[in-house]
Amino acid sequence: MRKKIVAGNWKMNTLLKEGMELARAVEKLENEKTSDALVIIAPPYTHLSKVKDMIENVRLSAQNCASEDSGAYTGEVSPAMLVSAGVEYVILGHSERRALFGEDNALLNKKVKLALSEGLKPIFCCGEVLEERESGKHFDIVKEQIEVGLEGLSAADMSQIVIAYEPVWAIGTGVVASPDQAQEMHHEIRGFLASMFDDKVAEDMSILYGGSCKPSNAAELFANPDVDGGLIGGAALKAEDFLGIVNAY
Repeated sequence: MRKKIVAGNWKMNTLLKEGMELARAVEKLENEKTSDALVIIAPPYTHLSKVKDMIENVRLSAQNCASEDSGAYTGEVSPAMLVSAGVEYVILGHSERRALFGEDNALLNKKVKLALSEGLKPIFCCGEVLEERESGKHFDIVKEQIEVGLEGLSAADMSQIVIAYEPVWAIGTGVVASPDQAQEMHHEIRGFLASMFDDKVAEDMSILYGGSCKPSNAAELFANPDVDGGLIGGAALKAEDFLGIVNAY
């Protein structure tokens, strides 16, 4: 049975002291939650070790990782380094990494495989920009991202992966995909997975929605049968808002 998951991506926000305070608040409220959703937070790299020492029930994720395991790659952080800092999950293929840093599907496939080899659980992001949706290419774009990004993986590998669908046109814009739009794409993604792997992989996969999700709309989005939680951006920076989303289940 697939997990309900709410993951908070802090992006490039909070200084160390602020991040520690936020992690402490999330851990405190997580202990008071009424939902059975798994809670994950993804602070900046600089916070990971400190935050790990402060959380017990909340899970820790990094926002990215390198495509190489070691070597002369100044500024990069390898999956093994993340594991040594107590990290369990890693976000890969976020639309901002694709758009701002030129990460393509082939590179992401390499990152996914390396992360898995080190015991990390990838949160693999996919999604279309507004032009692609308006031209009717949104299903094809997401299918290609999944087919190439997850190429060569086994069913056992897939059991360690979470998928996050990001309608890029809804990230940070205040525009939210309607519940019907979210359900439609999540259902399509499950179909892609069934054709690539099998029905069990598809049914067991947690597929999160990421795109201006907040306490006021989370329950309606999460009520869809193929929406298994959220990858939360701005609302994850306030503990009470974040846990309001968690309790929307």
